[in-house]
Amino acid sequence: MPIESPAIHWLDDHLLLLDQRRLPAHTEWLDVRDAAGAADAIRQMAVRGAPAIGITAAYGLALEALRLGPGASAARLAPALDVLAASRPTAVNLFWALDRLRARFDGEPGAALGKRLVREAERIHQDDQAANQRLGELGAALLPPNASLYTHCNTGALATGGHGTALGIVRSAWRNGHLKMVFAGETRPWLQGARLTAWELMQENIPVTLVADSAAGLLMARGQVDAVVVGADRIAANGDTANKIGTYNLAVLARHHRLPFIVAAPDSTLDPAMENGAGIVIEERDPDEVRRFGGTAMAPDGCPVYNPAFDVTPAELITAIVTESGVIRSPDRQALADHFARRPS
Repeated sequence: MPIESPAIHWLDDHLLLLDQRRLPAHTEWLDVRDAAGAADAIRQMAVRGAPAIGITAAYGLALEALRLGPGASAARLAPALDVLAASRPTAVNLFWALDRLRARFDGEPGAALGKRLVREAERIHQDDQAANQRLGELGAALLPPNASLYTHCNTGALATGGHGTALGIVRSAWRNGHLKMVFAGETRPWLQGARLTAWELMQENIPVTLVADSAAGLLMARGQVDAVVVGADRIAANGDTANKIGTYNLAVLARHHRLPFIVAAPDSTLDPAMENGAGIVIEERDPDEVRRFGGTAMAPDGCPVYNPAFDVTPAELITAIVTESGVIRSPDRQALADHFARRPS
């Protein structure tokens, strides 16, 4: 299938990334030409979302091989691999994508290696688009008619190769006539829900209402939410799921109000080597992301800040995990093992 992504464009010898820090006010593109540039874009959140991070890292390694030209080899690409792997620690898609490219190191080095890595990066991009379409349809089938959904962070075409994960379910439900409304939590401190999710949905005329994160409980208590749909950055072997900070709060609220809590993620987000959520590394970010906003102080200078980028939702709070190869209902260690056994190799 063709690669048609609104946020990631491969142009034969360089990569264009939509700078998501500038949305919705400005549409600006970053020109990335090596692994260091790709790692900077990931680290600084110009590109974000687990699948998009993996795709960008893959292209970044391929760019490094192209830059090295005849000198490209596994040994000379090792520093680039390390830089990319260190860019963000929580999203397993990053390491999965780099492992796919590393598997292409065997064979002729030099220019041929660069071409192999480009082809593999393009396949990762295409595969993610196809996966999102499939999981979108599977997830939409779980929703009641005329559903009002609550979602968190941004899990759409901006965060993936295209279509989206949780927002892929939203898009598919809208196209199938089964969606009434999306409530988008603003998602502090980076406001991905306000800046990105609301923007994406409004581009397609999908009904969206932006709410403060702290309004979620009231909406549920008033019966205005039928299900919560979120993405994931890493899913452990027992079903524990790491996602944007605030997801765990929503899962607890959904359980109290007896609402389905649905996690949407491609199979590449499942990490069978991770025993449970306790082992997932939680990235902690710059305190000024909380203390300041848009250059304006929002707290006293020097105020201590705890700024984790993610939290972990225990599997027992999750109604279903939706991937492109199936729905894992009431996820636990056995359900995940059965899914791994069923999915195509």
